[in-house]
Formats: sequence, C-alpha cells, structure tokens
Amino acid sequence: MRDTLERQQVWIYFATVALAAILGFALSGTGELEGGINSALAFMLFVTFLQVPLPEIGRGFRETRFLGALLVSNFIAVPILAFLLSQFAIDDALLRLGILMVLLTPCIDYVITFAHLGRADARLLLSSTPILLLVQMALLPIYLGLFLGDEAANLVRVGPFVHAFVWLIAVPLICAGAVQLWAARHTTGQRVSDVLGFLPIPATALVLFLVVAATVPVLGAASRHALSALPIYIAFAVTAPFCGWGIARAFGLKPAAGRAVSFSSATRNSLVVLPLALAVPGAIPVLPAVIVTQTLVELIAELIYIRVFPRFGRAHEDQAPSA
Repeated sequence: MRDTLERQQVWIYFATVALAAILGFALSGTGELEGGINSALAFMLFVTFLQVPLPEIGRGFRETRFLGALLVSNFIAVPILAFLLSQFAIDDALLRLGILMVLLTPCIDYVITFAHLGRADARLLLSSTPILLLVQMALLPIYLGLFLGDEAANLVRVGPFVHAFVWLIAVPLICAGAVQLWAARHTTGQRVSDVLGFLPIPATALVLFLVVAATVPVLGAASRHALSALPIYIAFAVTAPFCGWGIARAFGLKPAAGRAVSFSSATRNSLVVLPLALAVPGAIPVLPAVIVTQTLVELIAELIYIRVFPRFGRAHEDQAPSA
C-alpha cells in the first residue's frame, strides 16, 4: 500500500487540489478552513520528518564529494538562479518574498521517491536530507535579508517567524527523532513508526486541500501574483536541473549520483516553508497562492524529470568515478 501511494502521489495531489478548488468555488465558508492549516502542517511535517534518518545524520558527511556538489548546487548556484529569476516578477515585496522562500529551500521528502523513479541514487539523497534541512533553515533568513534587504525586514518579523519555526518545524522534528529512537529500541515503537510511515502522502494531501480550499474564496486578490510567478517557476523547473547536473559533473560524480543532485536542485520544499510564510503579516492570500502555484508546476515537472533524467550520463554510466 505504501509503494502504491508513493507511485500515485502526483495524481493524489492533483485530485486533492482539484477537489478543494471545486468545493472552494461551490461552497461558502471554506475560508474558515484556514484555522486548521497550522495543525495539519505540524502533523504533516512530523510524519514527513519521521521518514528522514535523523539519528544517522553523521552518515551524510561521509559522502564528501556528493555532499559538496549537493550543497554547492542548492546553496550557491540555485540561490543565484532564484535571485535572478525573481527580478522578473512584478514589483511587489510580498510576491518576491514568496518566490524566494520557496525557491531557496530544497525538498527533503518526496524528492527521494522521484529520484528513485528517475534512476538517481536515492540512497545518497536520503542520507543527506537532515543536512539539507538544517542548512536551509539556517541560511533562509540570511538569503532573504541579502536579496530583499529592507523589504525582508519589514515583512519577516522575528517573533512570528521564530514561533512558526519552533512549533511547526522544530517541535515536529524533535518528536520525529524521539519516535525514531523509540522504534530503534522497542518493537512497539517500530510498529507505531510503521503505521505512521503510511501517512506522509495523505497528510500532504490534507494540507494541500486545506490551503487551496481556504485560499480559493480570496484567490481573485492573489491571481495577479500567482500568474506573475508562474513563468518564473517554469523557467526554474527547466534550468535548475542542468545547474545541478553541471555541478555534479564538475565534482566527478557517477551519473546516478549526478541525477540525484539534479533532482534535489529542481525540487523545492514548498510545504515545509508554508508555515513560515503564513507567519508573515498579511500573508493570505498572496503567499499561499504563490507557494501552491510552485507546487503544481513542480508536480508536472517531476513527471517529465522521471522520464528525461535517466538519459543524463547514460553513455558514461560505467566510466565515471564513484561518488
């Protein structure tokens, strides 16, 4: 059942978004669902972090060349690309904040599944996910301040931002680590962990449903922002994989490891940064609309990636040095 959910997750998400949009247009009062978004996000992040090997964070440091390529691509090349693309957005501080928040944070969850489907080395990505999470949370405020300057200072207030980070990211992360340690020591913990392992995709679908259903009634006010962000996201989806691939080749990685860097460079952490975005004053409807737009573009792109990326380096599969 878990494998089936992972294989069909893109269609599950699209169906969820479509259902939420229909209900949002057809029924009154769906905007009140906004009150449940944070609780759903906290649960989604808990079960998502539960799939990340937190107690084995040190293992990711052993794959030095892969980790180097991954960090250079995600935290040097991609931020430069995100900044350049954000300059093409309309002159709106909230819009640019949303674009940068989502493009500056690499995915740590369903990218593993897509990497596996696209013949990338998903094992390397999995062992590096805790490092990616910690680095992106540390660097995100720095990059926002660097790229937005006074705009970021006016929009991202420290109090709500810290509150959202603590309760919607740090606490779920700590709880996930505790369950993983429990599962490693007791069979009951392992059973609980196994049951929770079925829930990341349904929990993600629930968050998408609540966000879309709550946003649709006020979408008219954010449609201009979402449409402005759309070509930027498409351009990112096209160019980011090649940034990752080029850096991976420069580091001398095997093709499968290079594909993993490409997947990571192109796949963003949209729903993990959503609670941080919602902490921004006046975030709704602009920031949820802008972030969900990126998610939809990305899901379509992933369907293309899993068919195109296996061709990357196929002719040199046996010649490249190990990662």
